[in-house]
Amino acid sequence: MRKEDKVLAVERIVSTAQEYAHFYLVSVEAMGAEATSKLRRTCFAKGIKLLVVKNTLLHKALESMEADYSPLYDSLKGSTAIMFCNTGNVPAKLLKDLEKDGVPSLKAAYVEEGFYVGADQLDTLCAIKSKDEVIADIVALLQSPAKNVVSALQSGGNTLHGVLQTLAER
Repeated sequence: MRKEDKVLAVERIVSTAQEYAHFYLVSVEAMGAEATSKLRRTCFAKGIKLLVVKNTLLHKALESMEADYSPLYDSLKGSTAIMFCNTGNVPAKLLKDLEKDGVPSLKAAYVEEGFYVGADQLDTLCAIKSKDEVIADIVALLQSPAKNVVSALQSGGNTLHGVLQTLAER
């Protein structure tokens, strides 16, 4: 690979990483062409961008970015693919579904400004809630007391109306 091509590849990785909030480093060593193609289609359907990269180019790209990605450097061994996404737990759930096949396996991840290194972190990553899920939970919690007050007022109004109507009929 020529030096110009390497520079372009590093720039492509950096620009893609800046477009997305989260990324996963995945081992694709044991995957054949058919399995890789299936993984690419599944990722595309779930809004995940998948790039297979050379470890040295990825290392240079991570070094050139503003944040410190040094905890991920030890994971850059063997064949590596990067899964970019804007929802932090979607790739983890996809990898969990594919886990029974044994490939691909999680090497490391950068999610919600935190580093998760090792395949044993997959369950933790699946449990992370996305921003939209957290907002929905907060809205539900805030609505619950208001709904209770409204329903109590409505039932009390119906009871009061019933008592007044009964008294009026007598």
